[in-house]
Amino acid sequence: MRLHAISIFYSLLLLPLVSGQAIAIAQVRTVESLYRLPQPTRPEDLAEEPLPAVALSVAYTSVPSPLSSGVGHVISVMKLPIDSSNLEAESLHVMPSSLGDISPFASYAVAGNQEGTPAPRDDEQPSFMRIATRKGWVDPKNERWNAFGQFTYISAWKPSFYAPYTNFNGSTNSLLPIAERSFTGTATAYLGLRTWHGGELYFVPELISENPLSQLKGLGGAIQDFELQKGGNVTPTLYRSRLFLKQSFELGGAELEKSSSPIQLGTTYRARRLVLAAGNFSILDFFDKNAFNIDPRQGLFSLAFLTYTAYDFASDARGYSWGLVAELYWDDWSVRIGRITPPRDPNQLAIDWRLLKYYGDQIEVEHDHKLVGQEGKVRVLAYRNRENIGNFSKAIAAFEADPSKNATTCTGFNYGSGNSDAPDLCWSRASHVKEGIGAYAEQYLAKNVGVFARGMVSDGKSEVYAYTSTDRSFALGSLAKGSLWRRPLDVTGIAYNIGTISRSHQQYLAMGGIDGFIGDGRINPGAEQAMDVFYSANLHKFYWLAGDYQRIINPAFNTDRGPVNVWSFKVHGEF
Repeated sequence: MRLHAISIFYSLLLLPLVSGQAIAIAQVRTVESLYRLPQPTRPEDLAEEPLPAVALSVAYTSVPSPLSSGVGHVISVMKLPIDSSNLEAESLHVMPSSLGDISPFASYAVAGNQEGTPAPRDDEQPSFMRIATRKGWVDPKNERWNAFGQFTYISAWKPSFYAPYTNFNGSTNSLLPIAERSFTGTATAYLGLRTWHGGELYFVPELISENPLSQLKGLGGAIQDFELQKGGNVTPTLYRSRLFLKQSFELGGAELEKSSSPIQLGTTYRARRLVLAAGNFSILDFFDKNAFNIDPRQGLFSLAFLTYTAYDFASDARGYSWGLVAELYWDDWSVRIGRITPPRDPNQLAIDWRLLKYYGDQIEVEHDHKLVGQEGKVRVLAYRNRENIGNFSKAIAAFEADPSKNATTCTGFNYGSGNSDAPDLCWSRASHVKEGIGAYAEQYLAKNVGVFARGMVSDGKSEVYAYTSTDRSFALGSLAKGSLWRRPLDVTGIAYNIGTISRSHQQYLAMGGIDGFIGDGRINPGAEQAMDVFYSANLHKFYWLAGDYQRIINPAFNTDRGPVNVWSFKVHGEF
């Protein structure tokens, strides 16, 4: 049974086309009309060319739901080998989703999948690597290679909420007040290879399909599903999320065993070492790592708790970058620095490769400690980006000096606002610096039960370039595994986040301007607040079923709208 499940998963990641027989990506179709907002001026930058869609061993399809007037999602297992022109499928399950009168499929989307590093796997979890170890194919304490995988499906429902205005005066970035459903589906393979002494190479292909709420607009840092991507859509897309080389130089100290896990070969390090990494990765693989080493796909659902919501780290529309990171570990201390690529235009896929001209720099210092016998850690992180970025005050000044320089007359990259009475950041884009500083702490209170807090202040002068529109943020939460109630693989937690924006940011939005993620056309400013509570139950050791509730107050920092309630469930499996 375990081998059968593993073979099904890995078949999703193979793309051969041999003699007309196929194993490939799912086709996803919709039966609803698509209502699209205006495109940015450079739509070719919004997405890479997806791989050709062919037949799948497991297909994920949108169909009319017998349980509602909307769309249902059907997961089907194809009988292989198959003829791509005549698919036979056995339906496993139907999940309805009523989308109301408007189908919010993105012509472009503005939110991001900013995946953190997967956590180490529990020793008792079934996995391909456990089988490989038993067969003698690998030495778990000195692996030459490893391979892991995961799949995650998240479905969210937002009922209607109070909003006296939406997309006021031609602005385009409001969260729609109607009831909506959203989903994300991902499948990922984590492949590691030891290249030479101290060298490790990691390659991570990923498949994603998604349907966001309101084209993922109208929320600051409180986006309800951290898996959502900028530029994503319902058609499954296969892409490379990571390809990087890591080199470790031992400097002495005690021996530390690292168990085999995604993006980590089983090996032994020294407590004092220098680690260099170069390539394509998420900066969260190295900086501000997961609270208590809990995999984000097993933890809190909201993007507000993945990292600091005010941390506008440079990355492409999916949350990944190219760059260099150096880490120095010295017993209980560590310090890391990194320089990474920004996007060529705000919140888009195309990368700006001019790392000496435009870049994102960060530095972090971390200390591990014990308090009353319980482990904890403290981190301080600072970032500084130099990017071709819009400035709020300068955009306002340009509009006031010449009203023809408004949101409808932009000749460069813009978000397609129809508000001719509003300023636009396109008139102020130039080489500007954006910077911020934050601190994080986590502390275990008992076995597998802990609390965490993180807060950051950014300068608030410039537009969001890669993460969220938040300028200042603070989060507090608690996470626990189920050891205390004899379910050690269960995970539960509750957390609260508050985010604010600067005065110049408020003024720009009040005049009808839109930022990458937000802009209702007008604003009564206030702190955006998000509460997230979830429980994730483990079944058969290798998959989890989770339920989640979120309450969002003052969406997009606007006290005139909301509050918003979001209910979600998740299916997550690991191999």
